[in-house]
Amino acid sequence: MGEFPIIRMRRLRRTSALRSMNFKARIHPSDLIYPIFIDENAKSPISINSMPNCYRLPLNYLINEVERTLNLGIKAILLFGIPSYKDDIGSSAYDKNGIIPRAIRIIKDNFSNEIVVITDVCLCEYTSHGHCGIIKNGDVDNDSTLEVLGKIAISHAEAGADIVAPSSMMDGQVKYIRRALDDEGFNDIGIMAYSAKFASCFYGPFREAVDSRPKFGDRKSYQMNYGNKDEALREIALDISEGADIIMIKPALAYLDIIALAKERFNVPLAAYNVSGEYSMIKAAAQMGWIDEKSAVIEILTAIKRAGADLIITYFAREAIEWLKEI
Repeated sequence: MGEFPIIRMRRLRRTSALRSMNFKARIHPSDLIYPIFIDENAKSPISINSMPNCYRLPLNYLINEVERTLNLGIKAILLFGIPSYKDDIGSSAYDKNGIIPRAIRIIKDNFSNEIVVITDVCLCEYTSHGHCGIIKNGDVDNDSTLEVLGKIAISHAEAGADIVAPSSMMDGQVKYIRRALDDEGFNDIGIMAYSAKFASCFYGPFREAVDSRPKFGDRKSYQMNYGNKDEALREIALDISEGADIIMIKPALAYLDIIALAKERFNVPLAAYNVSGEYSMIKAAAQMGWIDEKSAVIEILTAIKRAGADLIITYFAREAIEWLKEI
């Protein structure tokens, strides 16, 4: 007998067909959620400087935008609104004729149930101060903010939203919104909770996109400490107990460990948000010729899927679908 044979892991990497056969973390178009910015003041698409190929769209561009998305096989969108006016209490956020309810009605009138309409439920896009809640004594007041979040969720449900996504990180927001929806007869409307939303530097481009930079202070008193994974798991468990149908972890790339832990521990659908700063970094590096954009995007989205995400919210969704066809 000769030397004990080498264990040759490379046998299954030898050809493209073999590699494809063993590719486990596949991304399907139905795994992706495409974010759309709707601007009440826009007359034509407004380019977002820090997010190449992303735009603030007027309502009359919405049908074409949704149609393009559906034609790629993407079945869900996440709507963000930029209102025509802002005030201290974010009253335009729950205006039944506001930008998001109008957008929902346009989509549902033209596409019915072909696409899942998810709406962001928060105040940062609608307040003059840029914070995610009602300010009292110089700080965001949790419980008075819950009342407003409930109003927003109801206005979106009345317009035809399929899922509401509370993102303000107020304690008890899922429970309050679930009860508010149920009391109004909207017990079929789902909640995708921003359960573990970390106080991250990767939101910068988004804040430019919707003009939501805080005018004072920061959001660290309500968004999560990125150094504490145990707190993230507690937040997720609370949201599930309060009625969340889908949990979300945001951002994605720096929190793959949280995604993996949550998937292992909780048997519920899990979404990960590949946020604006992650998008813009790749775009910037690709424009400089430092990385291959297509390869980087597919590798990153695969990593998020491999970590355990069932759904991925990403500004790359439409480009990624085309690139995935080449694998």
